[in-house]
Amino acid sequence: MRSTFLALALLLPALSLTAQADVLVMPESHIAAPVIKPSKGSTMSAVVREFGQPTTKRKPVGGGSKQQPPITRWDYPGFSVFFENSHVVDTVVPGRPPALQRTDELR
Repeated sequence: MRSTFLALALLLPALSLTAQADVLVMPESHIAAPVIKPSKGSTMSAVVREFGQPTTKRKPVGGGSKQQPPITRWDYPGFSVFFENSHVVDTVVPGRPPALQRTDELR
């Protein structure tokens, strides 16, 4: 019985030290304005109509099988667009991480 109380007395302070977190607050001046970019699923022709010709069109990579379709990259001044076959699968803004999804789960 005494050993149980002694074990609990030694264990409780250790448990209180395990849950710690830091909060990082970014000043408003470091939050960049959103970049207007093509939406997922858009076709190559729709991207050209809306944003004009890209500054660079890279050759397709992959395409050896149905499970690995060709991926093409077009570079614009503010972003790069990635196509699977002829549809947008992602748009990347260099130097900027993607927006956080499901931030309600972070609290």
